[in-house]
Amino acid sequence: MSFENLNLNNQLRNAITDLGYTEPTKIQEEAFSCIMSGRDVVGIAQTGTGKTFAYLMPILRMLAFSEQKHPRVLIVVPTRELVVQVIDALDKLTPYINVRYGGLYGGANINKQKEMIHNGLDILVSTPRRVIDLGMIGALKLKFIQKLVIDEVDEIFNLGFRLQLIDIIDLVPKKKQSILFSATMTDEVSELIEEFFKNPINVEAAASGTRLQNIDQMAFEVPNFYTKINLLNHLLQDDEDMSRVLVFIKHKYLADLVFNEIQGMAEYPEESFALIHSNKTQNYRLRSVENFKKGKHRVLITTDVLSRGVDIPEITHVINFDLPKEAEAYMHRIGRTGRAENEGFAMSFITSKDHEIVTEIETLMDYEIPKYQLPEEIFIESKLLEEELELEDITPYQKLGSKEFAPGPAFHEKSEKNQKTNLGGSYRRIIAKKYKKPQRRRPKK
Repeated sequence: MSFENLNLNNQLRNAITDLGYTEPTKIQEEAFSCIMSGRDVVGIAQTGTGKTFAYLMPILRMLAFSEQKHPRVLIVVPTRELVVQVIDALDKLTPYINVRYGGLYGGANINKQKEMIHNGLDILVSTPRRVIDLGMIGALKLKFIQKLVIDEVDEIFNLGFRLQLIDIIDLVPKKKQSILFSATMTDEVSELIEEFFKNPINVEAAASGTRLQNIDQMAFEVPNFYTKINLLNHLLQDDEDMSRVLVFIKHKYLADLVFNEIQGMAEYPEESFALIHSNKTQNYRLRSVENFKKGKHRVLITTDVLSRGVDIPEITHVINFDLPKEAEAYMHRIGRTGRAENEGFAMSFITSKDHEIVTEIETLMDYEIPKYQLPEEIFIESKLLEEELELEDITPYQKLGSKEFAPGPAFHEKSEKNQKTNLGGSYRRIIAKKYKKPQRRRPKK
């Protein structure tokens, strides 16, 4: 099926042609007519399948011109990077369409965002908390919303925005079209659909867990953190094909540590590495992603803030420096490579503590990841992080106050002074002993 078979108008068809796309993905093909029907729609599809275009194309096809200032379409996404991603998709689809749209997220100037809303919008893309912030102060009116899109709803719940999302659903009109996209159908997602959706049409195209056939996966068994650093340095120097590499790390402080360690291990060209996590400013994060897209940065070190929805073209390799806590998160991570039917590579560094999550990942994909020993030239480090130390390796002074090293009873008898019990109020007892009980004055006859 080609885009010619979809009920697109000339403006959208010309934009698609300019982008060089000829065939819609499965989720785009199946969701188009369902959304055009005006009924509530629930779409389940894994990352990298074109979900953003799947709901934007029919929405833009149905959106009539209006001079109304208040937004008619609200798209809620979990992260700032996804707001920018959806705005970028709107830029690509609307060169021939007169439509007003904008994005809202935390960490940006709220006064400029209020001004943008005041000037008028047709489509608003936002993170949940910023919608509530602007709605509470009256800057954003949601009573004119005709279509509510909730993208990556499972990640919205994972990030703790469930209450904000429920508040948004309560603020928008009950008579509207609701569109939900998720990579997984969790119990929380099912409850949300059952409570707020009216007989939705279900569209499923390769749910999360379906193995991505165009991504080659492999894993190295590595004993500890600093040996992982040596392996990462070896791979980056040895493989010239690793021209655009995304490295995922489980914690922000470890991401900082990897960033500082790897830069000093070899003479890499200036600005080869960039670092993104939630403690970085929004401008820095956006600038780093843009430079990574342009090829200015060869390696982007990040946490799971970039595991969802962000479309960075031509990522050659994804490296799981640490494995995630959930098997579905692994699928989202490796889905950053091998996009648009390109070939991709995913490497994972696994330790002896990762066997359980590896089993869960392989069960989810129904695929066993090939595992390799370290190359002989990799130096095995003996230095360990504190979290890698075994209990018997920790000396008492390293964990003062812990139950394992709590001091026992004294080995000597207490002195006579320390054996006294505290009766309280010693001064009061001394005065009472000295002056005896006071004589009460007899009442007058």
